[in-house]
Amino acid sequence: MSYAEVADVENGFRALSDDEKTAADALLSDAGVIVDAYNSNASDDAKRVVSCRMVRRVLGDGAEMAAFPIGSTQGSISAMGYSQSWQTSASGELYLSKLDKKLLGVGDAIGASNPLGVLAND
Repeated sequence: MSYAEVADVENGFRALSDDEKTAADALLSDAGVIVDAYNSNASDDAKRVVSCRMVRRVLGDGAEMAAFPIGSTQGSISAMGYSQSWQTSASGELYLSKLDKKLLGVGDAIGASNPLGVLAND
């Protein structure tokens, strides 16, 4: 189930080539499955926004060689005494960012488990 259309992905992003439109359509279906796995009860708007964000990260900015990858969070570059850092994870793969999870209403829970807890109570 797709929560967004290819036109939604292009809107506010960039025009997609025909090949990218085909890929985006397939990726939107996959994104819908991932979104539902996290929270099928999220609002339709949240599901649409998150699906578009996921697909945009995979498609990138369309440049042949980008200086900074889309969706990057850490890494390193330096020149003339200045440095900048970024990291990419799951490049080319659909994933949910921290903000995506928050939009879907998940990701704020804190929890822990202790597999030895049963033994400690005996």
